[in-house]
Amino acid sequence: MVRLAMLGSGFIGRFYADSIQGLRSKDKIVSIYSRREEQAKKFADDYACDHFTTVMEESIAHPDVDMVCISLPNNLHEEAVMLCCKHKKAVITTKPLGRNAIEAKRMLEAVEKAGIFNGYLEDLVYTPKFIKAHESVKNGALGRILWAKSRETHPGPHSDWFWDLEKAGGGCILDLGCHCVEITRSYIGKDIKPVEVMCWADTQVKPIEAEDHAIGLVKYENGAIAQFEVSWTFRGGLDLRDEVMGTEGTIWVNSFLRTGFEMFTTGKGADYVAEKAESNSGWLFPVGDELNELGYNHMFFDMFNAYEKGTKPRELFYDGYVVNSVLDAAYKSVKSKLWEPIVIEDWRGQVGLTKPSTLVEFDADHYLVKEEVTHYGAKKLILKEKKTGNIIERILS
Repeated sequence: MVRLAMLGSGFIGRFYADSIQGLRSKDKIVSIYSRREEQAKKFADDYACDHFTTVMEESIAHPDVDMVCISLPNNLHEEAVMLCCKHKKAVITTKPLGRNAIEAKRMLEAVEKAGIFNGYLEDLVYTPKFIKAHESVKNGALGRILWAKSRETHPGPHSDWFWDLEKAGGGCILDLGCHCVEITRSYIGKDIKPVEVMCWADTQVKPIEAEDHAIGLVKYENGAIAQFEVSWTFRGGLDLRDEVMGTEGTIWVNSFLRTGFEMFTTGKGADYVAEKAESNSGWLFPVGDELNELGYNHMFFDMFNAYEKGTKPRELFYDGYVVNSVLDAAYKSVKSKLWEPIVIEDWRGQVGLTKPSTLVEFDADHYLVKEEVTHYGAKKLILKEKKTGNIIERILS
């Protein structure tokens, strides 16, 4: 059993609480901190939590607390993490780790110096579809990964602080891009160094200081490329999609929209449909089990099991630091309109990688470009002559 302090009683805190107290049926939130007393009390009542407070340190330091779950606005993450270090409490935090890589690195160094368990709550690398797809990639079903793309778009976040540039630290790049970067990074290989970013962003719809739409490219040291598409301007609900392409195959994943559950209703008797659904009438796309489909169940299962076994979870503060470093470069690129280098001061993966050769041996005199069977049944080879570099074709039958 893991006994938790939940910091934050809002949208994501309740999503977490539903999963934490539901999946393993033994973990318990024993303390809730909220900045508003009425919300703290309501959360405590809803989740049978004995202790509630409006003083953050009081919740973290509570003697019954084993682990602290941070579900607070981005600008409060560092304060909460430092208090966890002070009181030697295991800590897991919602994404992004920091508002920038500088904050993230301070938090990473603090938890490692304190020697406390740390976990980065990147739920979208725990979804059942991602886990299955990632296993296929690790087992070599796609060969060498060349390109990975992740898209998260919706009409915008739920809470006021997201729209405040100082509190949030950014717009949709930071809010949604953190998901997409870690998803694509996982497919390409978390030990492969991301080296450069090119990013476009703009404020197209919302009356805010931050960006509400962005598209970016991330180059990796081994020649792979990642792409992220993020928006707070998308109409139609929450759109989560991934694509992965390798030398031996391709994967397409649709995690939330058009996944096989479709319903039409006039709206009579309809209420909640799915996260960020914009309507409760017409053709709708309900989600069978949001806690599962969004990865929360698998995420907390991994975190709690790792904590109890004294091992590391799949996602650490270090991963959050790398993601923040990539997004910092994306923000620089938006301003410079150039490829910007990714600065990771504490890189712990492979070093000195180069792009693999594109030459595939066919025989002593040729490289293979492509082979295919035509519509008329003949097998055709496209070859490159080693001596001349000429491209030729050969019909086998």
